[in-house]
Amino acid sequence: MLRGEKIGLRARREADVPILHAELYDDVVIRSRADSRPWQPIAPTSSASPYAVPEPSDDAACFSVVHLADDELVGEALLWGIDVHNRTAHLGLSLRPAHRGRGLGTDTVRVLCHYGFLVRGLHRLQIDTLAENAAMIRAAHVAGFVHEGTLRRAAWVDGRFVDLVVLGLLDGERQPSP
Repeated sequence: MLRGEKIGLRARREADVPILHAELYDDVVIRSRADSRPWQPIAPTSSASPYAVPEPSDDAACFSVVHLADDELVGEALLWGIDVHNRTAHLGLSLRPAHRGRGLGTDTVRVLCHYGFLVRGLHRLQIDTLAENAAMIRAAHVAGFVHEGTLRRAAWVDGRFVDLVVLGLLDGERQPSP
């Protein structure tokens, strides 16, 4: 397990899938804001569930996020689009609604950066998020990410186009944990 101050990142377990699926996928509003693909009904037992336990892969690293104090499942996190040649990846996370606003997202971003840079040897991490996702943007800035641009009206969300923000972090720029 990778440990931060408040959270741990561990391999996804079968028992995590129905919880993550119910709270992060079946809520259409939440999922529509987190994925560029249109929502469609998928059973939590389906291999098509975004929370299904994945096989190890060179282009993605999927984790369950747990609260260290009580080992409670608080969300999911991943590095995706890992490009081993250019040593880059995208970072993403989603916390269960009851666990938001407690600094867990910031700690998760820091631990993902540690994993990406020190364990995987990546050179650059990128976050693409909706411009109105203040919590993710704040967590990224605390970890040292810089705003690299805004893609105007690049995402179709809830029947309208909204802006996407691109944030980047290079190895050596990340902020150490306090």
